[in-house]
Amino acid sequence: MTQDEMKRNAARAALAFIPANTIVGVGTGSTVNHFIDALGEIKAQIAGAVSSSEQSTARLKALGIPVLDLNTVERFSVYIDGADEINPQRHMIKGGGAALTREKIVAAVAETFICIVDNSKQVDVLGKFPLPVEVIPMAAAYVSRELAKLGGRPVVRENVITDNGNLIIDVHDLQITDPLATEQQINGIVGVVTNGIFAHRCADIVLVGTAEGTQTLK
Repeated sequence: MTQDEMKRNAARAALAFIPANTIVGVGTGSTVNHFIDALGEIKAQIAGAVSSSEQSTARLKALGIPVLDLNTVERFSVYIDGADEINPQRHMIKGGGAALTREKIVAAVAETFICIVDNSKQVDVLGKFPLPVEVIPMAAAYVSRELAKLGGRPVVRENVITDNGNLIIDVHDLQITDPLATEQQINGIVGVVTNGIFAHRCADIVLVGTAEGTQTLK
């Protein structure tokens, strides 16, 4: 079974967690694209979606799924998104697709966060995948210096502007042994919008695509 097939299987497994007539939060990325395609098959059974990126919004609308402004939704039942890394405590690194801030906002509003991944994303310690940090453009140099003090190697992602008009700094060579503390510490740097550690709002359920089938972790 290919990695893409494992992603697709995990994405389709998420359909079983979607109540009828609900609003569905939708993330961003290659695994989520499989989920959006599957969601299109049951679009008559849901009330609509809220989206974490312009890319996902366009894909949802192309399938005829209504996309709602999050400001009009007080709460919704389930948010489906992928991860670049996930540890056994269900803490994640996200932001490879540069949508981390909107993803974190949508996740905060959702009652249940379901992470869909293939098993290559499972790690014991976060940090092998460079940690994305969204920053206000004028603060990029200052934030980079502060991130270097934490032991990382910050690199501004080339030719990338987020949907919010900001830059992404990818921090290489971190070993994130305390994701909760590191998430809070980096978010405290002036000029940081947010970083890609999802620990304070981690996944409630993880669906892992493997060669033997999709595993459910809680």
